[in-house]
Amino acid sequence: MGGVKLIHAAMPHSLFSDAVDIFEQLIAFDTTSRDSNLALIEWVESYLTRHGIGFVRLPNEAGNKANLYATIGPNIEGGVILSGHSDVVPVDGQDWHSDPFQLRYSDGKFYGRGTCDMKGFIALALAAVPLFKQGQRPVHLAISYDEEIGCRGAPAMIAEIADKIPAPRLAIIGEPSMMGLIKGHKGIAVHEVLVTGHEAHSSLTHLGLSANMVAVELMHDLAELSRNLWDKADVTSAFVPPHSTLTIGEIKGGTATNILAGHCRFAFDLRCPPGADPEAILAPFMEKSRALDAEMAAAFPGTGINVHKISATPPLSPQAGSDAEAFVRTLTGDNGPAGAVAYAAEAGLFQRAGFPSLICGPGSIEQAHQPNEYITADQMERGAAFMERLAEALR
Repeated sequence: MGGVKLIHAAMPHSLFSDAVDIFEQLIAFDTTSRDSNLALIEWVESYLTRHGIGFVRLPNEAGNKANLYATIGPNIEGGVILSGHSDVVPVDGQDWHSDPFQLRYSDGKFYGRGTCDMKGFIALALAAVPLFKQGQRPVHLAISYDEEIGCRGAPAMIAEIADKIPAPRLAIIGEPSMMGLIKGHKGIAVHEVLVTGHEAHSSLTHLGLSANMVAVELMHDLAELSRNLWDKADVTSAFVPPHSTLTIGEIKGGTATNILAGHCRFAFDLRCPPGADPEAILAPFMEKSRALDAEMAAAFPGTGINVHKISATPPLSPQAGSDAEAFVRTLTGDNGPAGAVAYAAEAGLFQRAGFPSLICGPGSIEQAHQPNEYITADQMERGAAFMERLAEALR
């Protein structure tokens, strides 16, 4: 247990202690995005059933992953959505000092994959279910899959929530924000580029077409585009960095140094603050890709370039003076300026569906995706107090 039993022995029964029990269970499920999350979903379903709460499971097409949403309290308007994603990033190649899928407590910190991002928030929301049951307004719990690989799971669930449940007051997405208020995040568009060349001996370049060489030309254009985005920064923006960013995250091509590469694949992401148009930013690159594709096909039939959008998540646009912001401030006690973050999240999807949306959750994003990921006990305690105040506000 790595110290978890010791912290239990030292603390009285409370929402915090209940959350730690649940936390331990959630961390034990390896819900890396490439794998299934069904074991965790089934555990949550069993937990909700024990508390007399109904739920809806929304599986993916393959049936190996699922979203889940549930209404706690009366099914009426004016409720609050508490949203979190169940999937986590891989631990492959990271230097972990303990089992990443066993919750460990040491020196005021809970260690494990997903502690910060974002099973701590889910554990707190589940621990508060008995309190939420007493409310005159509902809490709608929403747990998604595949957030870490482009927010692919949530859209189907959000669409059904918008169609099936009475209009809620707001959605709170529990991404790590140190329990501060975040009312803006960047959007993200992820693209995959597949280049098909014509293999030949590398000494006979006139008899073939290297996919790698074409890919390098395209990546050079993207690198130039990335540098040019710096010149378009809004210095008054709350985002850090304030401009759109573009990075190439994956490259794979070729089979040997003496063979003109038959295939090359690379993938890039473009992150834009609200107001920036990703389609317009990428328009010159898309035009260049189409022109090269035509040239390649004319020289060697069957060769060419395919640019495929893997995922697209809209930004969360700040809304000054909103009712949602005022309400969440009463729960956090935070009167400082609301923040904006460079990462993408599901908040933009909820906002696009018509729900006033904010980010507020325990932990620091600086710990997310890191080896020896952790969340402090103090942040979990603050999260527990937040849930208690939310329950009180809905009575």
